Amino acid sequence: MCYTLSMATTPESKVKDKIVKILKKHGVYYFFPATHGYGRSGVPDIICCYHGQFVAIECKAGDNKPTALQQRELKNIMTSGGHAFVANEENIGFFESYFGTFEPVPTEKEEA
Repeated sequence: MCYTLSMATTPESKVKDKIVKILKKHGVYYFFPATHGYGRSGVPDIICCYHGQFVAIECKAGDNKPTALQQRELKNIMTSGGHAFVANEENIGFFESYFGTFEPVPTEKEEA
């Protein structure tokens, strides 16, 4: 007998899937941080580096909003010079535009 595990597709996972598709299209380095008891609480769902810039994306579905911990982390990232966003079904197009028009930061080699 063979059993197949099926993962339920949640509304939030659909948002994550759409964001990942955009990240892959634009060659963005990204990962999903695993915080299972050992990491920092409130860390955004997706951490990226694109053209030398730190980008964090918290994914939400429907009317869900970031928790107080998530808001704190997003604010800390922005205070440190990073880019932090909340993605949902309504603003997926923003990320296509954002990564499509992102200006690279010159490296030392390019400046010389």
